[in-house]
Amino acid sequence: MSDTITPGLVSLDVPLGADKSDVIRSLAARVVAQGRATDAQALFDDAWAREEKDETGLPGGIAIPHAKSAAVTTPSLAFARLSPGVDFGAPDGAADLVFLIAAPADAAEAHLAVLSKLARSLMQADFTEGLRAATTDEDVVAIVQTAIGERDVAAPAPAAETPAPIAASAQPAPAAGLAVDGRPARIVAVTACATGIAHTFMAADALTAAGNKAGIDLVVEPQGSSGYQALPADVIQGADAVIFATDVDVREPQRFAGKPVVRSGVKRGIEQPDQLIAEAVAAANNPNATRVGGEAAVATATAGEKLSWGARIQRILLTGVSYMIPFVAGGGLLIALGFLFFGDDYSAPDNATTVIVTNSLWDLPEGGLGIYLGSVAFAIGAASMGFLVSALAGYISFAIADRPGIAPGFVAGAIAVTMNAGFIGGIVGGLLAGVTAWWIGTWRVPRWLRGLMPVAIIPLLASIVASGLMVLFLGRPIATLMVWLTDWLNELAGTSGIVVVGIVLGLMMCFDLGGPVNKVAYAFAVAGLATASPENTTPYLIMAAVMAAGMVPPLAMALASTVLARDLFPPVERENGKAAWLLGAAFISEGAIPFAAADPLRVIPASLVGGAVTGALSMAFAVQSLAPHGGIFVFFAINPVWGFLVAIAAGTVVSALAVIALKKWVGRKELEQAEAALPVAA
Repeated sequence: MSDTITPGLVSLDVPLGADKSDVIRSLAARVVAQGRATDAQALFDDAWAREEKDETGLPGGIAIPHAKSAAVTTPSLAFARLSPGVDFGAPDGAADLVFLIAAPADAAEAHLAVLSKLARSLMQADFTEGLRAATTDEDVVAIVQTAIGERDVAAPAPAAETPAPIAASAQPAPAAGLAVDGRPARIVAVTACATGIAHTFMAADALTAAGNKAGIDLVVEPQGSSGYQALPADVIQGADAVIFATDVDVREPQRFAGKPVVRSGVKRGIEQPDQLIAEAVAAANNPNATRVGGEAAVATATAGEKLSWGARIQRILLTGVSYMIPFVAGGGLLIALGFLFFGDDYSAPDNATTVIVTNSLWDLPEGGLGIYLGSVAFAIGAASMGFLVSALAGYISFAIADRPGIAPGFVAGAIAVTMNAGFIGGIVGGLLAGVTAWWIGTWRVPRWLRGLMPVAIIPLLASIVASGLMVLFLGRPIATLMVWLTDWLNELAGTSGIVVVGIVLGLMMCFDLGGPVNKVAYAFAVAGLATASPENTTPYLIMAAVMAAGMVPPLAMALASTVLARDLFPPVERENGKAAWLLGAAFISEGAIPFAAADPLRVIPASLVGGAVTGALSMAFAVQSLAPHGGIFVFFAINPVWGFLVAIAAGTVVSALAVIALKKWVGRKELEQAEAALPVAA
């Protein structure tokens, strides 16, 4: 690997312009002049685009404009020491130390790791002091190369291929106000910026240093461009709160589901780490604090662990389902709202598209305002639901091949719909598209072609392969399977067999409280809504049973911990129980996770019993739900409402009594020992 910085890339005390655009342009020109990039304007444009998203000035007179650019051929650091300094947007004034970090668009992980080391070094006072004291270009190069590991020192530390989580070393006692239940707070954090090179690691180091200073247990997961090492599941499980200091989406956020969370941009992690930690501790001590939503926490292996193929496929499918749900939730609720406006006019859905095209608020259709508003809501909802299979396939492919897999996945999902292969076809198409896109991405191609691979070559070829296989070989057999499954369920409707389906769905919804089994049942139900109609009501029956059963665990834990047996639950669970009332009512099964995490062998069996009762009763009462989410708040989309409420109430009471009985008579000795320790800990 060539030197990342050379004397020709250093400018000491030379005026480079009056503002930051001049400085960035001058440094980009130096990179090109040294033969490390092909186009100064293109490099400037990419760095300036990053600068416009978020200024790169940092406290302490530092600025780190940076970019990944197709114009860069060799990863490079261009450095300028300015006198006077130039404003890069830092809160404490102008910057006199400026690094332009230039990475190729397809930079290798090793190069990105080197550039990330520079960002971490900028958080160290001796490094910046050395740069300010340097007298020659060679001195600067020596200081930087030593910091990033390109020049040997007495005891070099091996560079990790994947950034590992950074843990704060424990101190004897936490700072005032930074305790949870009388002990030092346990916080986990994720840092990530748009390019994943600089701010990601600077924020990680700043939070780590602040955690050490505060005397708390803090572990950071930097999600950089060179990859990331996921925090161990037990560390996340034991955390009191989460800090997301990110400018981009957190990868695998479902791991943190249910945890109190503080969110901010990545720069605040650099500039205000103490305040972020204080806010996180306050959230941990506040039962009503904002929590990470989404799926139930899934045990995620660290980078060093070998995942089985089954575990990998599970994580891939969960990613697809998690991205699909917003399309379904919004679309389904709009369709339900449309039916509310339609009233008893069962022909209105068939004419909704015609109504919104030919009519308006000042030219109402026959039936008046209600039919028009219902048609608008129904048409928008149907359009959203139309993305269901494509979104599922697209984001399954994304989970395998990252962004290059999205387009071929969506296309394969659309082909699955065309072939009437349903959501099973979407899953198969998404897997095919993702694997194909990932494989094509491993090809060794000429440098001039690399920039086209993710935006043109991979989507084109992966779409041809995945969608071609669906059309030629797989679509029709899967469509036949879907027809058989639909006919079988329709035959069960109106018979005692449908009650068995309700029991199975209820058990699945309560088995892992938002985990993979729960999501399989939920995905099956919401996918069926796309084929439902007044003539084919079986999908509505399934949706109602799934939603009702999913509400039972949090409602049951709330009933048991706040009303029926408060003395069996520690104070923190009684507080969680108050929040679980609302979570359960809104069909957020994750509201029971804190209880299941603390006592899985008693909470989960109790939940299963109640879920089975609710699923069976929902089917027995022929309850239908036109909405895929919302719980009791979408009562207008549920019929009959009384059957829905009775089924939920019965399952809730059964689960609550079951968990109370298990806590009283199963393992009571261990429970008493744990409770006896609580006053000591407090």
